Amino acid sequence: MRHPHTLVLVRHAESQRNVAKKTNGFFTDDESRGSLRATADHHVPLTELGVRQAEAAGRALRQRYARFDAVYHSGYRRTVQTAEGVLSAWSEAERAAMPVAHDLYVRERDVGYGWDMTTVEAQGAFPWLQEYWRTMGPFFARPPGGESVAEVCARVQTFLAHLGVEHANERVLVVTHGITLRAFRYLLEGWTYDEMELNLRHHAPRNASVTVYESSGERLRLARVDEVFEPA
Repeated sequence: MRHPHTLVLVRHAESQRNVAKKTNGFFTDDESRGSLRATADHHVPLTELGVRQAEAAGRALRQRYARFDAVYHSGYRRTVQTAEGVLSAWSEAERAAMPVAHDLYVRERDVGYGWDMTTVEAQGAFPWLQEYWRTMGPFFARPPGGESVAEVCARVQTFLAHLGVEHANERVLVVTHGITLRAFRYLLEGWTYDEMELNLRHHAPRNASVTVYESSGERLRLARVDEVFEPA
């Protein structure tokens, strides 16, 4: 199977929504929702710390890799800003030689109608949701109006096929999201459903973390996982 020589995956750096929600599925209350009320997912920006995290990742990647043959991000504001921070480690002339594009296939999971809700609001609107989630599990359960993680994996699989055609034996950087990054891992490492569910419950990738796959001939193999670099 054709594939890139090196595939570097970066989760976006810390966003304002990461700070507001922490690890909760919904906002804890209206105060925590704050200024993010009615902010669409693709408009959520990085924090000041997030910008510095992206720049730190860029400096580390610049030392490790002279250049990338292609750079992709999801088009969401936080991945655009993360990609810009990472690429700031290269000179303007070097960046001009690395084409950057956004791709819908590596966007974040659509969490549906509960996107802007607090926990109390979600419990009132979807009183059956907790039991449904417990029954179906985090891989196949679909948020009301949204998409399951399994569906995210399906579109990431399409993206990987595209990389095989367009960037075989090349070095590719992808700036993406937490769930989407785990979809890459599920596909590239051949996880079972149970292994994916365990990861979804306990092993969220950190902001601005770097996960690397390198070609072993017939396939891409994991070389580094969830590596982070301290910002200046």
